[in-house]
Amino acid sequence: MFNKESDTSDTSTRQSRIAPSLERMADWPWWLIVAILIGLIIVFQIVTNQRMSNIFAAISTGIGITLRVTFSAYIIAVVIGLFVGLARVSKNRVIFNIASFYVEVVRGVPILVLLMYIAFVAVPLIAEMLGARTRDFPNELRVVLGLAIAYGAFESEIFRAGIQSIEKGQMEAARAVGMSYFQAMRHIILPQAIRRVLPALGNDFVAMLKDSSLVSVLGVEDITQITKLYAASTFLFFQSYSILAFIYLTMTILLSRLIRTLETRLSIHNR
Repeated sequence: MFNKESDTSDTSTRQSRIAPSLERMADWPWWLIVAILIGLIIVFQIVTNQRMSNIFAAISTGIGITLRVTFSAYIIAVVIGLFVGLARVSKNRVIFNIASFYVEVVRGVPILVLLMYIAFVAVPLIAEMLGARTRDFPNELRVVLGLAIAYGAFESEIFRAGIQSIEKGQMEAARAVGMSYFQAMRHIILPQAIRRVLPALGNDFVAMLKDSSLVSVLGVEDITQITKLYAASTFLFFQSYSILAFIYLTMTILLSRLIRTLETRLSIHNR
């Protein structure tokens, strides 16, 4: 009888020790572990396989253009979004309706269609108005403008939501102490709103990095365009597009980790 009770207690003790370990394992980022393993396999293939190494060398030449388009377009989009977001909370009905028209039209058109419209319709019209030649506007500039205008509408809604999330009493208090509307918005409302919408802005930055692949339809030699041309000339579609997906996945994961680290530091700093 004594032995049975001892065995039972030992079993329960082991189970009590195992249960927390299993819970901790369940909380591990298994998706990230699997992604890292797949990435290591691809890296090993690139390092040891000459064909894979040649494909990576060819495709990686477009990384610079991809990042340049993404960063340039996103900076312009944030500026557009900030001003349009302010217009969307304005009490001036003319400004409000102009901003709303821009947001609703741009959000209702696919990004690819918008890129093509700006590249082949808007830019030639602007060139004609300025007395310049259409060829003077490179395709990279056109796609940057297209992405910026497209994402500017999305960023404006993020800024609008952030501004409206701040209690109205703060604006009233700022006006009560003698601040103008623009002073209160600049020094009181916007700093708080931007901190609140930072995660959404970061997510859109990662989304723009992925959507930058759309510029390949206009012949811009980003990594997607180079991959299409390389695969078509060598018929190595599986290897080429696997490496392309690996490059995009690596960049998006690194950017996502960087943005989350920034969010964590800002949240700690604001406590």
